[in-house]
Amino acid sequence: MSPLVARVARDQNDILAAQRLRYQVFVKELGGSGAMVDHAAQLETDRFDPYFDHIVLVDPDKSATVGDHVVGVYRVMRLSGAVAAGQFYSEDEYDLTVLRRSGRRLLELGRSCLHPDHRGGAAMVVLWNALADYVKRHGIEVMFGVASFHGTDIAALAPALSLLHHRHLAPADLRPRARAGAYQPMDLVPPDQIDRAAAMRSVPPLIKAYLKLGGCVGDGAYIDRAFNTTDVCLVMDTAQMNAQQTNLYLRARG
Repeated sequence: MSPLVARVARDQNDILAAQRLRYQVFVKELGGSGAMVDHAAQLETDRFDPYFDHIVLVDPDKSATVGDHVVGVYRVMRLSGAVAAGQFYSEDEYDLTVLRRSGRRLLELGRSCLHPDHRGGAAMVVLWNALADYVKRHGIEVMFGVASFHGTDIAALAPALSLLHHRHLAPADLRPRARAGAYQPMDLVPPDQIDRAAAMRSVPPLIKAYLKLGGCVGDGAYIDRAFNTTDVCLVMDTAQMNAQQTNLYLRARG
């Protein structure tokens, strides 16, 4: 069995395979939808795909011509891509004015997923190392993007959302705010009434990983009915990561 390899998508075969994996995860597994989802071809696409770079995790033992060689994906967009697209993807859900005005080099992260056969192992580390190389190559200073809780039952999510609000709220100068139309307050349970261990167990693994790396959340959650998710905006200031976190995440070389 050959080791997994992560790289920026090279051609349309890579991108189609990434969109097929996204369909399996976000549509079939999590019940999402969208205006450009192609159910016949089983592709999860949107209008922003041409403006993102797609970091793909490739299984060399599978054929690219069949289209199942991509077993993990991250899509990433710098400010130049957002200018070409007319906005960042997250701006449909969050007001990013504070990030745009910061003058920092921004990178939006999104559509991160792994094939079920590769969850809970080293696959995510390989994918993150490729992301780290991308971050270093482009001198990224602030990473951000929406991450999701499955479902829209706010009562069930209240302890976890409240824990994020009370303990992991972004500083004011890096704190996006959820759009008014679907703004969901996260300050739902007083701090002294939260069972922290139980609340953290209900936080999705990807969000927990970002928190361990010094990530923080924006003001308010966003209810995404189309994708059957409750989204939070995660922000990571790379300058604030401590040395241990940087080594864990960026795996810096040299």
